[in-house]
Amino acid sequence: MQQASLFDLVPPPSRLPAGFVYQPGFLSPADEAGLLALVRTLPFAAARYKAYTARRRVVSYGGSFDYDANRLQPTAELIPELHGLRDRAAAWLGVPPEALVHALVAEYAPGTPLGWHRDVPQFEDVVGISLGSEAILRFRPYPPVAPKKADVVRVAVAPRSIYRLQGPARWAWQHSVAPTGALRWSITFRTCVRPADRTACSCCETETPGERSR
Repeated sequence: MQQASLFDLVPPPSRLPAGFVYQPGFLSPADEAGLLALVRTLPFAAARYKAYTARRRVVSYGGSFDYDANRLQPTAELIPELHGLRDRAAAWLGVPPEALVHALVAEYAPGTPLGWHRDVPQFEDVVGISLGSEAILRFRPYPPVAPKKADVVRVAVAPRSIYRLQGPARWAWQHSVAPTGALRWSITFRTCVRPADRTACSCCETETPGERSR
C-alpha cells in the first residue's frame, strides 16, 4: 500500500478558518534557489520572548517586538534584495507594496516547533512564504477553552507556497507550526493595523497584550 503524501493531508474548505488562503507554487524553483542563497547570508539571531530563548532564529525588518517593554521597537528597513518578493506578495494580497510594513525571515532547524500564538496586534494581515522544506501549519480557535485535538485544523504548507491570514483566521484563531522535519525558512510580511478612521498607522503604539509575535 502506497504511503500518503504529506500534501494529501489537506482539510476540506469547510474546516479551514475563514480568511485563510493557501496557494502552492507561488514561487518557481529558480525563485526559491535565489532566495535561499540570500537568506543563508542574513544575520540571524535566536528569537527571544522575555526570559525564553526560542530554537527558531530570525531577522526582522521594519520593527522588532520588545517583550520587556511591550512595544514594537524600530529596526532596519527591508533590504533591497527582498523588495521584489515584497512586491509580489503585495500584488497577491491586493495591496500596494508599501502597505507591507514589516517582514520577518525565520529559520527552522530540523525539529524546531513554533508554539501556539496570535501575532502582536499592531499588525493586521499576515502573508507567509515557505522555503526549503514542507511544514504543518496548525490552527485552533481563540481563545482556547478546554482545547482538544479535535479542535485543531492542520494544513500542509509546501516549499514555494504562500498563505494569507486575514479576518477571522488572523484574530479568531491561534496558529502554530509542528516540529519541522528538515531545514526550513519562512518569510512573513505584515500590514499595519489602522484605527477606525483609517487615517493613521498604529504600528508604533505601545498598548499590546502579552502574546508572542512570530
